Amino acid sequence: MEKEYCSTNGVVKYAGVQLIVELWNAKNISSLPKIEKILKDSVLACQAHLLKIDLHKFSPYGGVSGMAIISESHFSIHTWPEYGYAALDIFVCGNVDPYKAIPVIKEGFKTKNIQIAELKRGIF
Repeated sequence: MEKEYCSTNGVVKYAGVQLIVELWNAKNISSLPKIEKILKDSVLACQAHLLKIDLHKFSPYGGVSGMAIISESHFSIHTWPEYGYAALDIFVCGNVDPYKAIPVIKEGFKTKNIQIAELKRGIF
């Protein structure tokens, strides 16, 4: 049998799940090494397969934008250190559970102020 790259909840088949994650009062959001570690640890927690991480730091506030490319799709991040705010998208396909990344993200960014919205992408 060919490997399935779609997801299912037993009723609906879909391409993947995307979590829209917002963090407030977040720490470490201008540190490239810390963000890279949080992304790597988040991918590992989900048991996804990391291909590459690419991050860029902006001036003058030190905001960071970047992405972890995984075999199952991607994790992206955009930060606004001047507001203590970070926005992440976690989009996964197959049997990867994106919710396993949330404790890693909360701990890494030292915040309990988090909001999560879930989208099922590509409902077939």
